[in-house]
Amino acid sequence: MAEAEYKAVNQHGEEEAKVNKIELKKEISLLSGCGIIVGTIIGSGIFLNPTGVLLNSGSIGVSLIVWVLCGLLSMLGALCYAELGTMISKSGGDYAYIKEGFGRLPGFLLAWVHLVIVRPVTHAVIAIIFAKNLLYPFFEDCEIPFLAERMTSAVCILLLTFINCYSVKAATKVQNIFMGAKLLALVVIIIAGLIGMVFFGKTTTFEDPFSGTTDKPVELVLAFYNGLFSFGGWNYLNFVTEELKNPYRNLPLAIIISLPLVTLVYLLANVAYMTAVTKAELLASSAIALDFAKVYLGPIYPIMSVFIAFSCFGAVNGSLFTGARLFYVASRDDQLPTFFEMISLNHLTPLPAIALCGVTSCVYLLSENVFTLIAFFSFSSWLFIAAAVAAQVYIVLSRPDSDMVKNRPLKIPVAMPIVFLLCCAVLLVMSFVADTINTLIGSAIILSGVPIWLLFVYLPQDKGIQLGFVKTIAEALTVNTQKLCVCVPDKSE
Repeated sequence: MAEAEYKAVNQHGEEEAKVNKIELKKEISLLSGCGIIVGTIIGSGIFLNPTGVLLNSGSIGVSLIVWVLCGLLSMLGALCYAELGTMISKSGGDYAYIKEGFGRLPGFLLAWVHLVIVRPVTHAVIAIIFAKNLLYPFFEDCEIPFLAERMTSAVCILLLTFINCYSVKAATKVQNIFMGAKLLALVVIIIAGLIGMVFFGKTTTFEDPFSGTTDKPVELVLAFYNGLFSFGGWNYLNFVTEELKNPYRNLPLAIIISLPLVTLVYLLANVAYMTAVTKAELLASSAIALDFAKVYLGPIYPIMSVFIAFSCFGAVNGSLFTGARLFYVASRDDQLPTFFEMISLNHLTPLPAIALCGVTSCVYLLSENVFTLIAFFSFSSWLFIAAAVAAQVYIVLSRPDSDMVKNRPLKIPVAMPIVFLLCCAVLLVMSFVADTINTLIGSAIILSGVPIWLLFVYLPQDKGIQLGFVKTIAEALTVNTQKLCVCVPDKSE
């Protein structure tokens, strides 16, 4: 993409001053990087229903072991991404790595799935959980009205959309503050649980901890699958690599700090929960943190629902912040419409990409069955993570003499990504076996992007064939987006 120099012109048409090249600035510190990882991983799951691991493993002891192993596997994947992020120092995360390794079409398919379902559904679902918990103290003894729930969800999404459009610094401050809030809530849970164990002998649940352990490999794999789903978001910092200060140092360091912290917190929180409820009560609970608070906090237990809402608020912010960068980078590569690439002149944020993320997320709030859509993209999420790590192995082995590979700041043994790939393969196969229909639907959503890419990317760019009305609409969208949002295309190549 050729560079151009923008000049400010006054009302008389006289040139005033040259404007610096318009691009996203490096404003994300190490703390904010940790905030993105921790704040996105820790959403609502650990507070509400972390029972999938226990249900499939069958016993308390094995479930705790699975939580630790899930943390270790996530750390292994995150270390692979640390090398990827320092070797391919572009924002866009999985998209950038898959495109570099396997070409434009696979990269587009990831961007397509995230655009039409993964990001907006994720935002909508977490925002609904935010609303349920924020409103819980007011509707403790009755059902929350649907309209109140969805309106509160929309306010959450639109407020965060505005903050992200307004300032990168404001968005990262929000992320840091709410990361602190959710860690504070979990620390309170952990300390209360430990006090219950040590001083009040609440250890009944841990008697015979391996009783009931499943002997079915499929169920054990599903236990891992559920645990790893709770660690989702460990790769999100890679979506904003270009905005990270000193990325060669801070990207690996943020990962090394964040993943062990989350693993430890998850393990201790599960131990704490088991001091307040029995195994059967834990499996039956739909809001374990609230049940825990009823035991330890007494009449002020509804305050826990507010902390759960804070956790959800931070998770939506982290996903919105990173997701917009994915679409911005794909547009910069001419894979998505040009207006996704636009940067606000006043705020230096990818304002159109953020705004569209917010609007599409609100559209999904209109569906009463939005939670069912999660099952469609669980498979695709791990498929694309596996594809990104496969691209890492392919690039390192097939281009050993390239500057990208020879000069990469962080080098890990090639065995590490290969082991991670084997684990991903087992998860994907078992996911297909356990939930064939939803896996096929998810695969169909991915493949639906192929004709879109051929019609709107490949034919216009490679063959010079473009439908006239499509070109007219695209140009109109670009021009009007620039006027409405006061933004210009990114000038980096």
